[in-house]
Amino acid sequence: MTTDLAPVVGGSLGDREAALVDRLRAWPSLVVAYSGGVDSAYLAYAASRVLGRQALAVTADSPSYPERHRAMALAIAGDFALRHEIIRTDEMDRPEYRANATDRCYFCKHELYTKLTELARARGFSAVADGSNADDRGDYRPGRRAAREFGVVSPLDDAGLSKADIRELSHAAGLPTWDEPASACLSSRIPYFSEVTDAKLRQIESAEAALRALGFRVLRVRHHDDIARIELGRDEMPRALDPLVSAAIERELRALGYKYVTLDLKGYRLGSLNEGVTLKAI
Repeated sequence: MTTDLAPVVGGSLGDREAALVDRLRAWPSLVVAYSGGVDSAYLAYAASRVLGRQALAVTADSPSYPERHRAMALAIAGDFALRHEIIRTDEMDRPEYRANATDRCYFCKHELYTKLTELARARGFSAVADGSNADDRGDYRPGRRAAREFGVVSPLDDAGLSKADIRELSHAAGLPTWDEPASACLSSRIPYFSEVTDAKLRQIESAEAALRALGFRVLRVRHHDDIARIELGRDEMPRALDPLVSAAIERELRALGYKYVTLDLKGYRLGSLNEGVTLKAI
């Protein structure tokens, strides 16, 4: 089922929020791809408020999905009475995914939407929705191609809601994700054409957990074989250079198997592994 509502451009935040409600009402029932991140959490919340029990938030559990995100997704679902299920996805069984070419995300999303559309069809849901927002337009996102192939709808994007809008609306709704740093699967920490393995994913997840335990909040650990390249929020970098803190960082990450521990002086930025690779918007 599709809608004939044109994407929203401009207007006030209230107009865009109303447009989202209109789009959600256009479907009698909806499966929401729900990772527990900023966008999908707000979409799951909004869909639940508009459609009630006819909205089902579904979390895909796989080796590339951090335990921290799983716990957050479960907590929000419980606190906000979302109808919620967890399914298993098997992108790691796909050689194309493990090969980690620049279109890796396509194979991940293809696996996800295969499972979600099968679930929706079997249960009689009208559509599957993702959390893409208006800021994602024109960005390099191979997963969007898979979404189009499966007819996945993007209500936040259609309503013209940006990431900043979604954070503001999430704050007003009391969602704890409103100021959560941007999130991505653990495979996004592995350079293109370096194989994705479960061992690498577990090492990355443990390294990032160690940094959070040391008090850092905005971070990525990029995995370059025996080198951990740490990206931190610019305001957190001075603390990492404190001799006691840097010693603790090195100790914790070397204990996880990294031979060298480095701090990227550019700091945290989205998609840093895209740098130096020729990509095009999808």
